[in-house]
Amino acid sequence: MADHVQSLAQLENLCKQLYETTDTTTRLQAEKALVEFTNSPDCLSKCQLLLERGSSSYSQLLAATCLTKLVSRTNNPLPLEQRIDIRNYVLNYLATRPKLATFVTQALIQLYARITKLGWFDCQKDEYVFRNVITDVTRFLQDSVEHCIIGVTILSQLTNEINQADTTHPLTKHRKIASSFRDSSLFDIFTLSCNLLKQASGKNLNLNDESQHGLLMQLLKLTHNCLNFDFIGTSTDESSDDLCTVQIPTSWRSAFLDSSTLQLFFDLYHSIPPSFSPLVLSCLVQIASVRRSLFNNAERAKFLSHLVDGVKRILENPQSLSDPNNYHEFCRLLARLKSNYQLGELVKVENYPEVIRLIANFTVTSLQHWEFAPNSVHYLLSLWQRLAASVPYVKATEPHMLETYTPEVTKAYITSRLESVHIILRDGLEDPLDDTGLVQQQLDQLSTIGRCEYEKTCALLVQLFDQSAQTYQELLQSATASPMDIAVQEGRLTWLVYIIGAVIGGRVSFASTDEQDAMDGELVCRVLQLMNLTDSRLAQAGNEKLELAMLSFFEQFRKIYIGDQVQKSSKLYRRLSEVLGLNDETMVLSVFIGKIITNLKYWGRCEPITSKTLQLLNDLSIGYPFLVRKLVKLSAVQFMLNNHTSEHFSFLGINNQSNLTDMRCRTTFYTALGRLLMVDLGEDEDQYEQFMLPLTAAFEAVAQMFSTNTFNEQEAKRTLVGLVRDLRGIAFAFNAKTSFMMLFEWIYPSYMPILQRAIELWYHDPACTTPVLKLMAELVHNRSQRLQFDVSSPNGILLFRETSKMITTYGNRILTLGEVPKDQVYALKLKGISICFSMLKAALSGSYVNFGVFRLYGDDALDNALQTFIKLLLSIPHSDLLDYPKLSQSYYSLLEVLTQDHMNFIASLEPHVIMYILSSISEGLTALDTMVCTGCCSCLDHIVTYLFKQLSRSTKKRTTPLTQESDRFLHIMQQHPEMIQQVKREGDQ
Repeated sequence: MADHVQSLAQLENLCKQLYETTDTTTRLQAEKALVEFTNSPDCLSKCQLLLERGSSSYSQLLAATCLTKLVSRTNNPLPLEQRIDIRNYVLNYLATRPKLATFVTQALIQLYARITKLGWFDCQKDEYVFRNVITDVTRFLQDSVEHCIIGVTILSQLTNEINQADTTHPLTKHRKIASSFRDSSLFDIFTLSCNLLKQASGKNLNLNDESQHGLLMQLLKLTHNCLNFDFIGTSTDESSDDLCTVQIPTSWRSAFLDSSTLQLFFDLYHSIPPSFSPLVLSCLVQIASVRRSLFNNAERAKFLSHLVDGVKRILENPQSLSDPNNYHEFCRLLARLKSNYQLGELVKVENYPEVIRLIANFTVTSLQHWEFAPNSVHYLLSLWQRLAASVPYVKATEPHMLETYTPEVTKAYITSRLESVHIILRDGLEDPLDDTGLVQQQLDQLSTIGRCEYEKTCALLVQLFDQSAQTYQELLQSATASPMDIAVQEGRLTWLVYIIGAVIGGRVSFASTDEQDAMDGELVCRVLQLMNLTDSRLAQAGNEKLELAMLSFFEQFRKIYIGDQVQKSSKLYRRLSEVLGLNDETMVLSVFIGKIITNLKYWGRCEPITSKTLQLLNDLSIGYPFLVRKLVKLSAVQFMLNNHTSEHFSFLGINNQSNLTDMRCRTTFYTALGRLLMVDLGEDEDQYEQFMLPLTAAFEAVAQMFSTNTFNEQEAKRTLVGLVRDLRGIAFAFNAKTSFMMLFEWIYPSYMPILQRAIELWYHDPACTTPVLKLMAELVHNRSQRLQFDVSSPNGILLFRETSKMITTYGNRILTLGEVPKDQVYALKLKGISICFSMLKAALSGSYVNFGVFRLYGDDALDNALQTFIKLLLSIPHSDLLDYPKLSQSYYSLLEVLTQDHMNFIASLEPHVIMYILSSISEGLTALDTMVCTGCCSCLDHIVTYLFKQLSRSTKKRTTPLTQESDRFLHIMQQHPEMIQQVKREGDQ
């Protein structure tokens, strides 16, 4: 007994050190000791002692947390009787101690929820012993308010726990539990929650009483968890907002046909303090999103009518919406009106004209107060986007009135953004333009809204643009203009250019007319005239945000008006010809290329502009074939092809320190140039020689460096790294056999030794090895069947030899690094290994090498590559194989190829290696990544097929005897039957 008391005191002291001390060393030591305690054999009994006799809340928290870990473990799980005892003990503990510290109560409830979920299918005497959840909490609900809170929290936490998948258990098992819970218990819990809310709302709740306050909050959380349940197993990504449809089971119809359910939450919203309202509105959002098929047409119309009436009442009494959380949830509720119901249904609601007016006024006011809850604007714009998109399809005779209100919404958005510029610059506020993702999202929505009643939108944009452009030009010509005034006009023009690009992109949402194309022409002319003005000043000054807006505009213009589908007789082109002298598409393309070259010249140090500029070039290069041919004939494009490198882009006035030498930018640039060059190759092969000359010279320079005993290592690294990124871009672009063979013959055998030498020297530096390995992986990838060698050519075998040599060189050297810190292991080691796996997979599955000849002629290239793969694999813990997605995909896709075509090699491996591979397949079957899971199924299929064939051969008479590898593999499987059984169990789950 004395030992127990001493041990208890030590644990309590460690808990105090862990949670209260400010000394880092003491806290870490305490954490280490408590981890050891968690893994100790007597942890269970000591946890009970802590709960019974512990004097501090922290020791109780430790006990609850440790017990949760014990019941959650997958290996060596606790016996059923023990788990039942823990469940009963926790319930009694909570019932007899209703005033524990909140975090202790929460931890114990979490323990109960975890035991219940994991034991959902456990039986004792033909009874599911963990399913009587409502019975378990009934005694809590019949006691004091504190007990009621605990009972409701238990149901809420259990619902949430069962709804959440975890990574330690198979997803299929989670879905079975969730489906069973949904069918057997969830509706009863939801009904109980609603009844308790009705009882609470029928009484005069004293919300100054903290306990009653807490009960109401927990009831609302429980209701929301029920409505937010993943009923059909589709919500795997919690970060994605609103699936917009709640798949309520048909058995729940009665609750939603009863209008009192909907009315309950609207009444609660108006009767309780604003601090509770967000949860009420969240419940209403889910109720409004109930699947359409739950009702027939008449029932749906009645339900929608009640819903719209409730929304109207909130809009008529908007006081609580001044709270940002209420405002946000109400915006979500408005968005659901259109995401779940058709415009034709909405216009038939009795109060529709008044409601759409109120919603429009609310939206305009919200947009004008741009600084208030900016993240909620998405839902309002989503509502109006869906309404506007429905206009061409609505068949109802009732007026939708959107021709009146959408221009008001469009005007409010545009003018509010322009008016915000001065305030943001004056007060130093955060600029919404800095969040390009949010801006693009809003512009995508506005593009549809603005196209409804487009004449009004265009007239407004022309008026505002002309005002700002004229003021801007006057300021530039004035010697006394203040920088603030210029910055304000540049900010306004930035918004206008973004918006013009967006509404032009919105042309795809509506059937366009000649008149609307002419309006687009008016807008395009103004933006191009502004571009000419700003480009002329780049030598002195430029505005990054305005340039990014220009690139966004060009991207939208390209999508809509450049390409096959565009009528060149479009009135847009006619207007461009009249105003700017751009008479055809070729001249417009020259404007694009001119802008690209200008940006590369003046904005080389600005990564956002450079990358988006090169992406525009890349998008143009993968356009329609006739378009690319036009592009190649432009003198500016020919200039780029012939002068693409001289100390890398110095022809554009960019020095070596510019961000254009960033890896992604270089690869994108050379991918685009490679595609353009492919078009030219059919007409002029000399163009290829001219294009490769600078790269040849650069490679020769590196070769010269390597040939000397002493050379500038940093210079060599910088030059090689840049070259291989350029080559990878070109190799990626060369999809045709002719062009790719020209590249292959250029690089092999002349320059392959340089790549091998780089791996030998700098294997420890991923900044060097990653681009080299990626280039090699690209070269062996038989994309579009481009690797097709003649019958008499040995090039396929020679290419695989080089692949094997690089994998072996890198693999053997990277394994000498020793222990690598966990936070650096992917960058320094696993990323390179992952690329090697991808490279080997591409080579093995490329169908351009007959691998049988290697063993036949005593060539060890294949064996070396495969043995290196095994060495690298065994250096990786199983957990890492699944923790790093790119490594997972490369490993399992390679393993699929090996089990399909090289099972003799797998069969020849040592037993512990085979066990490792089978274990990895077993674990991969439970992965959330469907590619990994599917790959593991294929691997298992190939292995079992191989076993079946070998067993069939061994039982037949007068057959060829089994190979040594096959016989050995069968023997290993017979010695370890539990391995296949384990894989089978994982697959069944």
